[in-house]
Amino acid sequence: MTAALPTDPAETPPPFVIHPAMGEAGAMVFASPHSGGWLPPDMGALPDLSWMTLRSAEDVAVDRLVAAGPRVGAALIAAQVSRAYVDLNRAPDELDPALIEGVAGSVSAKVAAGFGVVPRRAGDGEALYDRRLSAAEAQARIAQVHTPYHAALAGLMHAARARHGTALLLDWHSMPSRAAGPRPKGGRGVDIVLGDRHGASARGGVTRRIRALFEGQGLRVALNMPYAGGYATQTWGRPDEGFQAVQVEINRALYLDEATLAPSSDAERFSALLERIIVALAREAWPR
Repeated sequence: MTAALPTDPAETPPPFVIHPAMGEAGAMVFASPHSGGWLPPDMGALPDLSWMTLRSAEDVAVDRLVAAGPRVGAALIAAQVSRAYVDLNRAPDELDPALIEGVAGSVSAKVAAGFGVVPRRAGDGEALYDRRLSAAEAQARIAQVHTPYHAALAGLMHAARARHGTALLLDWHSMPSRAAGPRPKGGRGVDIVLGDRHGASARGGVTRRIRALFEGQGLRVALNMPYAGGYATQTWGRPDEGFQAVQVEINRALYLDEATLAPSSDAERFSALLERIIVALAREAWPR
């Protein structure tokens, strides 16, 4: 199946949406930077890529899983543009010289592997292009999607800190079950990975309390391995300035059929469980 993109401007969504807090806004802000599926027509990817390949790095339905956030006072910012087009959890200068003309210099391991701010590869490792992008193309994507997303997130974080003296970002993601490792005696491996950049992006008590709330619902939780947090966690993990950030990775096997990207038979049960955790998170008095 090839990817057919809408061409009607009326079908073009904004690059991200903000669901404001209902009622009294709390100290938490929710973000889902990889849940978008929209592929802009100017992407110019290989025409025979399957939808499964183009969606292979997508955090499918994570924005819907955490939709309870606004109902309990946590504004939610969620991407609508695909991660294959621009990765909102990479720094804007993480440019790939193998993909983008005019880029030179050393790069991180992630960028070298093809996963820069403008990815060269899909999540399944398939090449997205048979061409190089101009520097203007790459910068246009950053200017039109990445920059306004992070400006909006900054506005939410500063507003939360102004109200409560502290702001806590929960940056929500999903991980392939293969990345979660096996459970003893089999099973789906770790359920949740919390990333606080090895203690740098949040007070220790904050991470411990979040972990306890997940474990209280019977979930198996790991810390910082294999995901310690990305660009948003690094940007907003500044506890001494009143900003804290924790990345939350959800094992897709908890709610998704990974072969079809359709909800699994456990999706409703897990959604209800996660809503209980979100309600409990909203009741916490987060330390400054």
